[in-house]
Amino acid sequence: MRDRLRSFKYAFRGIWTLLSTQANARIHLVALVTVVTLGLLVGLSPGEWTAISLAVGMVLAAEAMNSALEFLADHTAPEWHDSVQKAKDLAAASVLLAAAGALAVGLLVFVPHI
Repeated sequence: MRDRLRSFKYAFRGIWTLLSTQANARIHLVALVTVVTLGLLVGLSPGEWTAISLAVGMVLAAEAMNSALEFLADHTAPEWHDSVQKAKDLAAASVLLAAAGALAVGLLVFVPHI
């Protein structure tokens, strides 16, 4: 049980690292607060909350993985290398794709309420 609790400590430390070091993660957090506020105001259904929750989780998870890859790449290959740059670009693309998907979900959920 102690190992399970310790793993949560590491995960929360990772969330703190993400939010304290990554400006884009803080932008996503502001978007999350905005979406939750709007959702409460328009009275989203449980199914709509599910879609929004999955979309938000997808974006934040992609941002965390992108940041992890960037930290690791910057440490292991501080000099410029084409393969490292491609890996970092692909990780950034995953965040952009997740955010585009979340935007689509947001539009599908919120537009009928407007």
